[in-house]
Amino acid sequence: MLDVRNLSKHFGGIKAVDGATFTVEKGSITALIGPNGAGKTTAFNCISRTAVPTSGEVWLDGQRIDQLRPHKITCRGLSRTFQISRNLGDMTVLENVIVQSRVEGLRGLFRPAFTSEEKDKAMGILDFLGITRIAHEDGHNLSYGQKKLMDLAALLMSDPKIILLDEPAGGVNPSLLEEIIDHIRALNEKGLTVLIVEHNMDLIMRLSHKVVVMAQGKVICSGTPEVVREDPQVLDAYLGGVLDQEAA
Repeated sequence: MLDVRNLSKHFGGIKAVDGATFTVEKGSITALIGPNGAGKTTAFNCISRTAVPTSGEVWLDGQRIDQLRPHKITCRGLSRTFQISRNLGDMTVLENVIVQSRVEGLRGLFRPAFTSEEKDKAMGILDFLGITRIAHEDGHNLSYGQKKLMDLAALLMSDPKIILLDEPAGGVNPSLLEEIIDHIRALNEKGLTVLIVEHNMDLIMRLSHKVVVMAQGKVICSGTPEVVREDPQVLDAYLGGVLDQEAA
C-alpha cells in the first residue's frame, strides 16, 4: 500500500533521512523503530508532507503522493498523529474530533459549523474507543492518555486506508496502553493498514507484523519481529540493551 523510495530530508549538512527505502503491505501493522535521531519522525513528516522531502518518492496505492499538499494526501486515504497532541484546549473533545478531521478548505466557510452527520459519526468513533464520557469535556482538561485517544478519533474521521501513529504509547499509563493496543488491533482487523513509530519494544514485538529499523537516517533492517530480534546489527546497536533489561 505504501512504497517509500530513496527518501531523503536534509537540514543544511544534516541528513535526517538519508535514502530510506521501505514498504508497508496492505492490511499490515508495520513498525518503524530506531534510536533517537534515527530519522523516524522526519520520515513520517515527509510521507505526510508536513515536511518537504529533499529527494525521493512516496507512493500510495500505486499513485505518487510526495508532491501533493497535506490535505490532498489525507483525501487519498493517509492520515497521521503527532508525538504531541495538537488539540484545541478551549474546544470539547467532540468539537476537536470534527474540526481536526476536515479537509475542505475554504468551502467549509459556507456550511454549518458542525453537521448532524459529523456529530453522529464522531460519537460513533468515540464510542468505539470507549471515551464517549468525555465527549463534551474541554481539551485542556484531558489527561495525556485521553488526548492520545482523542487524536486517534480525529484520525478516523477522515476514513483513512492507512494511519501513521507517532509514539501512541508515549507517556501513557500501563492500563491505557493495553486499551490502545487493543484499539489498534481492532482497527487492523477491520482492514486498516497501520504504520507506527514507537520506542516501547514490548508493544512493537507484540503488535507488529513487520518491523523496519532506521539508524542515522538509513534503513538497516526490515522483516518480521522475529527476524529483527535476531539480527546481530539490530541487537547490538538498538534492541540489545532493551531486551537484556527485560530479561533481567
